[in-house]
Amino acid sequence: MVYFFTTTAAMHAVIDRRGFMVSTFVLAKALRLPVEIIFTRTAVGKLEGERDITLGFVDLLRDDFVEQDRSHGIYCTQDWVSLPGVLPMASGGVVANRVALEACVKARNEGRDLAREGNEIIREACKWSPELASACEVWKEIVFGFAAVDILDK
Repeated sequence: MVYFFTTTAAMHAVIDRRGFMVSTFVLAKALRLPVEIIFTRTAVGKLEGERDITLGFVDLLRDDFVEQDRSHGIYCTQDWVSLPGVLPMASGGVVANRVALEACVKARNEGRDLAREGNEIIREACKWSPELASACEVWKEIVFGFAAVDILDK
């Protein structure tokens, strides 16, 4: 059985922001027990958190054994023994690459065929956007080639 625990932007502000907080590390440890996937804040975006601390609690969620690392906010070694890890899912402002979106809108406005030329349009935009080029490099192996689950009866 899969359980999802989601913190919305409003909950995020209450739960783990300075002055109101329940430590993110306390949440990570407590929520590792009943869930398999947890939406976490990101190092960038709307629900941005300090990068090193974000990396620290992601390690606490994922890894079986976490060494003390004060630079990531981990003040004591944690051995989870046989307790399974949790899949941290980045959320909170991780959105489509704006450069890619703008390149496609520009191409559409120029009358280009996005279905036929889409990959080339993105490759052209990669030439002047190192961030988009990096994202394309990371995601190049991903294929969304699967049949629809919900189809109409004919």
